[in-house]
Amino acid sequence: MGEAGAATGSLAGPEADPEAEAAKLLPFLAPGARADLQTAAARHVLALTGSGPGRTLLAGQEALLRALVELAAAPAPAPAPARDAARALVNLAADPGLHEPLLAAEPRLPARLLGRALDPQWPWAEEAAAVLANLSREPAPCAALMAALAAAEPEESGLERLVRALCTPGYNGHAPLHYLGPVLSNLSQRPAARAFLLDPDRCVVQRLLPLTQYPDSSVRRGGVVGTLRNCCFEHRHHEWLLGPEVDVLPHLLLPLAGPEDFSEEEMERLPVDLQYLPPDKQREPDPDIRKMLIEAIMLLTATAPGRQQVRDQGAYLILRELHTWEPEPDVRATCEKLIQVLIGDEPERGMENLLEVQVPEDVEEQLQQLDRQEQEQCVREQQERELSPEPQAEGAAPT
Repeated sequence: MGEAGAATGSLAGPEADPEAEAAKLLPFLAPGARADLQTAAARHVLALTGSGPGRTLLAGQEALLRALVELAAAPAPAPAPARDAARALVNLAADPGLHEPLLAAEPRLPARLLGRALDPQWPWAEEAAAVLANLSREPAPCAALMAALAAAEPEESGLERLVRALCTPGYNGHAPLHYLGPVLSNLSQRPAARAFLLDPDRCVVQRLLPLTQYPDSSVRRGGVVGTLRNCCFEHRHHEWLLGPEVDVLPHLLLPLAGPEDFSEEEMERLPVDLQYLPPDKQREPDPDIRKMLIEAIMLLTATAPGRQQVRDQGAYLILRELHTWEPEPDVRATCEKLIQVLIGDEPERGMENLLEVQVPEDVEEQLQQLDRQEQEQCVREQQERELSPEPQAEGAAPT
């Protein structure tokens, strides 16, 4: 391991020349390199990706990035260093400024990683999915990934394969594939992906709904909730989403519900799934996911029929109790906005669709100013809570 150790030490030195050090590492990352040297080189690159200066150094080394991709996507049986190479790509892809160098080094990176992520035998499929989740947050790599999905086998859509892998327990015995959730959420920002997801003949949304309560991973839950929220932007499909074929609303409300003690009259206004909650029912613990759930319901209230249906299913009761319990100021503020929509007067004729209302420029500026002030207030409240936490009596913690 002497040569790899020397390369590691010289790369860390203050006088190191990046191109020279990259050249020293390249032979050790190449296919066929001695296993112990390849392992050491991959670990060194992984360590570099853990810091900003290290990622900056690697960003300018196209040959090294290409070698890293080749090792991360090596054909089966995958060498052990492929995992460290894949994890290094996860760190690099987490930095949007490095997406361009990565795609320049390997333009087919999204397609190659997609193949690995959806391979039920690939041991590092979770890492491949995590790289895709990071890459697809930006428009260009997301478009490349959509193109790769569109170029999949004609007998089965690439998006269908992705959804099947996400919704099939044990699809890959080596990897849980939680990060396919954020991948799908990112893709659902694109109209073509939403058209696929909302195709009534494919029953995709129905397969995703149970995952809003997936207990083992907030990454998967958050990805699915984000996907559903993005689908709710398509107001033409609200009737279908709220209709008996899908009935998305109870699945959005259930994670927001706690063990409240409603009166018999109030209980009758709730969907059946929410009428008999166990006494130990816990709300969604992740505040970002709670906020996305509220935002999805808010989008469903964009039209008059949607608002009426959300009211009829007792959403106000759940949101009222959530608002009382909610510890996060920004989530509470989002909850307040939705409650105001539900209890407020209906818009005047011709303005029933809130997504299509044209807001005058001066009013929009005032609303943006109010939003900024509200956000600043939320930040102040959060800081006050962190600096001066109030002790709670034993057993008084919210559930």
